[in-house]
Amino acid sequence: MQYTAKEIARLVKGTVEGDENTRVWQPCKIEEGCEGGITFLGNPKYTHYIYEKQSSIVIVRHDFQPEQPVGSTLIRVDNPYMAVAKLLHIFNQRSKPPKGRSWRSSVGRGSKLGKGCYMGPYAVVGRHCRIGNDVKIYPNATIGDNVTIGDGTIVYAGAKVYEGVEIGRNCILHAGCVIGADGFGFAPDGNGGWDKIDQIGNVILEDNVEVGANTCIDRATMGSTILHANVKVDNLCQLAHNVVVGAGTAMASQVGIAGSSKVGEGCIIAGQAGIVGHITVGDHVTIGAQSGVTNSVSSNQTIFGSPAMEASKRRKVEVLVRNIEKLADRISKLEKKQ
Repeated sequence: MQYTAKEIARLVKGTVEGDENTRVWQPCKIEEGCEGGITFLGNPKYTHYIYEKQSSIVIVRHDFQPEQPVGSTLIRVDNPYMAVAKLLHIFNQRSKPPKGRSWRSSVGRGSKLGKGCYMGPYAVVGRHCRIGNDVKIYPNATIGDNVTIGDGTIVYAGAKVYEGVEIGRNCILHAGCVIGADGFGFAPDGNGGWDKIDQIGNVILEDNVEVGANTCIDRATMGSTILHANVKVDNLCQLAHNVVVGAGTAMASQVGIAGSSKVGEGCIIAGQAGIVGHITVGDHVTIGAQSGVTNSVSSNQTIFGSPAMEASKRRKVEVLVRNIEKLADRISKLEKKQ
């Protein structure tokens, strides 16, 4: 399907600079610009490509001022990233979503599937499940007993949803993720071994939650592990039993959150950060990559490092660490003078 610059500008609420009848039919990276391609300039480091690679249309900020002539038609917007997100969604709709149920799939006794559902080969839905309308369960995905899944949710190939899990509307579970496995609960048995503590709670994913590939979200020991609405979890993350994540929080790959910790709303947690158990992270906290969060954090802070601390304090500590050899030499010389 083709779109004109005028049509795209209307969709992304932008203004056209150049030929409004320019046509495009494929998104492309700015460094791989081509005829019929539409791309965007979001990071100033990539500005030189707008002159070197001639995409048919480039989405830029309203305040972008070219330093030399640009051969592409420009669409000026407030936020290129948001505009491209909307554009990619539009292009992605061109492929028809799968429908129907494979004869090699399985639905357990007492379960109900809504209208327009898809079940691929070897997809399994257990007993007494409630599956909403337009839910897509891809091949080899497994849904345990007594699971509830809301309208429009997608469960990709090989994902595993254990019994009793509750999933809201328009969620996305990527390939290989595991929702509702036992939390890591063991008690010393007094003889050098461990007694398993039964994990009898569940997991609740509210509406519009996305869980990355091979991420694990453990069921609660008692009660629920909860991801509130619009939480986004990247690939290869681990959320332990009884963790609660506030609405709109996003975390990158390899984040680990230990048991019973609570993360507030609108937080950003960068890759490989770790949060110890039984602490609280407030709302709108940003946690830097590879940080180790060992104590509760109040709202509206930016922290990083291990142990993590407020950003300005951590930067001062890093400066001192880099100069520690010089400082040690100065102390040594002063001691010799005494």
